[in-house]
Amino acid sequence: MNTTNKLAPSRWWRLIPIIFITYSLAYLDRANYGFAAAAGINDDLGITKGTSSLIGALFFLGYFFFQVPGSIYAVKKSVRKLIFVCLILWGLCAALTGMVSNIASLMIIRFVLGVVEAAVMPSMLIYISTWFTKAERSKANTFLVLGNPVTVLWMSIVSAHLIDLYGWREMFIIEGLPAVLWAFIWWVLVRDNPSEVTWLTAKEKADFKAVMDKEQQNIKPMRNYGEAFRSANVIKLCAVHALWSIGVYGFMMWMPSIIKSAGNVDIVSVGWFAAIPYFVAIAMMIIVSFFSDKLQNRKLFVWPLLLIATIAFFTSYVLGSEHFWICFILLSIAAGCMYAPYGPFFALIPELLPANVSGVSIGLINSFGALGAFIGAWLVGVINAVTGSAGASYIFMGMALVLSVILMASVKAPKNK
Repeated sequence: MNTTNKLAPSRWWRLIPIIFITYSLAYLDRANYGFAAAAGINDDLGITKGTSSLIGALFFLGYFFFQVPGSIYAVKKSVRKLIFVCLILWGLCAALTGMVSNIASLMIIRFVLGVVEAAVMPSMLIYISTWFTKAERSKANTFLVLGNPVTVLWMSIVSAHLIDLYGWREMFIIEGLPAVLWAFIWWVLVRDNPSEVTWLTAKEKADFKAVMDKEQQNIKPMRNYGEAFRSANVIKLCAVHALWSIGVYGFMMWMPSIIKSAGNVDIVSVGWFAAIPYFVAIAMMIIVSFFSDKLQNRKLFVWPLLLIATIAFFTSYVLGSEHFWICFILLSIAAGCMYAPYGPFFALIPELLPANVSGVSIGLINSFGALGAFIGAWLVGVINAVTGSAGASYIFMGMALVLSVILMASVKAPKNK
């Protein structure tokens, strides 16, 4: 029997919009570089294709190193305080990108942007694991991760028009300021724990705490972070997320350039084309999260979808760029199948690990996702530059996804109780 629908229902409409908007703004300020790369930032600053790939990937290097420290602060101190400071800093970094005059300053800003955004994803997942039960987490996580494809969808269109009207510098400045403004709204609306809010009744707080305490009884205890980090499942999940992210971020960072070269279209048309795969991703994420929570089988909604994404990637490579429309449809399917498993994947982690180590383990696993994103964003660009086409990079991303499928299938999932 599912009692969670009656368990403090106001949590959903009070918290989910805040969670979604916060992560959406983070994604806006990291992903718009791909449009600047397609719109002339390289020519203006004298950036070679290889250097452009490195600059685009530097974000993820900073992101990788500061995931775990940020997660520790979020667990031991406050998600609310951490995100407030991060919002202001990443908004300013994003806006400063529009004012750079040389390659060195651009590199520094991209790295620092990664550092200040590093704690966002794990902190928000920790926040969700504090406020939502096991039976709700896949759906709640999906609303968080929807900030990715939904943002890229509208960002693709808005960024293209801003560049067309003003230029890439103005795009960065205009799109960086909303995060700074949102920081103060976040501070007013958010509290770290259910016990701190006034909009839940005493009974709602007590009922929610009882459900959360009961969930922990079925999880094998662990003494410390070291024991968790050495566990087979955490090691496998780190590798899965790294390999998976090679495909996701290679796709995201270079999709505008791939469309522009393969379809020979203007920057505004690129924006509209690049938005389509994310429509597919949004629909699939919502459907998959519903069935994941309903069936309480997380693995079933991760590795099979990644396998389909792999097949779509490989098929698009075999067909070649002369079949642009068929390849574009296959890439849209691949995008949907790469994004849809995020909700179940992150819902699985606190089901495998006790509360004292699950939060920081999320940070570790997500940091390896950032490492994969660095490799994907950088090497895909390098491969494209060396080969002169996107075909070889499709094979590279597809191979990474195949390995993620194999490892994910070997993860020992918890038994349903």
